[in-house]
Amino acid sequence: MNKKSDKNFEQALNRLEEISELLEDENTPLEDSIKLFEEGIELKEFCEEKLKSAKLKIDKIVKK
Repeated sequence: MNKKSDKNFEQALNRLEEISELLEDENTPLEDSIKLFEEGIELKEFCEEKLKSAKLKIDKIVKK
């Protein structure tokens, strides 16, 4: 799921949940935590864009 085109909102959200659990785990090494954090930021931005796009579509539908 490295390519942005290979994922959808639900997959990204699920991965964010996994990352959150891994970051909360005291046994996750620091270097892994940093990589996970970076991935999480990218996924957060991806999800925000998807939500923004969905809101725009819904607003257009409601205006009709």
